[in-house]
Amino acid sequence: MSSQPDGGQPGAPAVSLRGLHKRFGEVTAVAGIDLDIADGEFFSMLGPSGSGKTTVLRMVAGFETPTAGSVVLAGRDVTQEPPYARDVNTVFQDYALFPHMSVRENVEYGLRVKRVPRDVRRRQALEVLETVRLGGFAERRPHELSGGQRQRVALARALVNRPKVLLLDEPLGALDLKLRREMQIELKGLQREVGVTFVFVTHDQEEALTMSDRIAVFNNGVIEQVATPIELYERPCTTFVAGFVGTSNLIEGDVAQKLLGERGAFSVRPEKIRLRRAGDEGGVPAGAEECTAKGTVREVVYLGAATHSVVELDVGGHLTVLQQNLESSVDHALAYRGEDVHLTWQRAHVVTLGGPEGKAAQTRGDTTTEEDA
Repeated sequence: MSSQPDGGQPGAPAVSLRGLHKRFGEVTAVAGIDLDIADGEFFSMLGPSGSGKTTVLRMVAGFETPTAGSVVLAGRDVTQEPPYARDVNTVFQDYALFPHMSVRENVEYGLRVKRVPRDVRRRQALEVLETVRLGGFAERRPHELSGGQRQRVALARALVNRPKVLLLDEPLGALDLKLRREMQIELKGLQREVGVTFVFVTHDQEEALTMSDRIAVFNNGVIEQVATPIELYERPCTTFVAGFVGTSNLIEGDVAQKLLGERGAFSVRPEKIRLRRAGDEGGVPAGAEECTAKGTVREVVYLGAATHSVVELDVGGHLTVLQQNLESSVDHALAYRGEDVHLTWQRAHVVTLGGPEGKAAQTRGDTTTEEDA
């Protein structure tokens, strides 16, 4: 589906950003970003509202001009070029379909503007509708489609132009939870099929983890970490990433000294911690590769498939524990409330947290550690 644009360099990153800044008056939305996105990659920009991710996407699309820095697509500097001169297309959250046109006419629209002959644009539109599994819906109007189908029409309209890069600005945000999860899988499968570079903006960490080859986590106009989903979840580099991508326990200060034997900032995921009632350990001491803590369960939240327990530690602070509900009784899951418990987790699951540059992340099982991260 993709094609090398005129002036592009074979083998160059699909998107390359260097020293990218954007200011709106006194507000700095993007504060210096360097980033390469590989050809054919499903790349997500993840972060809270106001973190700069959408502004970066708009600068790649050409809807905003950088205050400083450059945007290079396939080796060609397009920083000062208008959107129509860039080999990209954008899919927005509201889809922006023409209600008076059929699905086929919506998909054909961009080709029609380019004065592509009628028979050619019709053939290409029908081909891409088959790709997004809407071959039998060509003559329907948008109001006759479900939310997921309209989203696929918007994708088809963007893909029919055969862009080098497809930019997606929270395109699943208007869908309900069940449909959104279904579309996450469909979207990833479609991207693999067509081979186009997808740059996907979202504030939903589950969405990013589900679909992406790599993820950039944005915070206050900068990128805190770029990594694969597994690396991002298992080895977050900063306190912000650990807290934003999934749920994580932060251990620092005096509590870290008492539990881990050193000061600094550390995290451990709730599902890595084992919880037992005091006295249920069977006399087996913790191994050298394990960490332990004692405390009291202050709150239990039943989530259906799992239970969140908040444990107030004897040494101060608290930890959240996630346990799968393997018992059939709801009462069993809630029975720990108010109980004294022992917590155990592997030292290899404790991650050292550093600054935004992300150079300090290491597991506690490594031979090298960072002091006072």
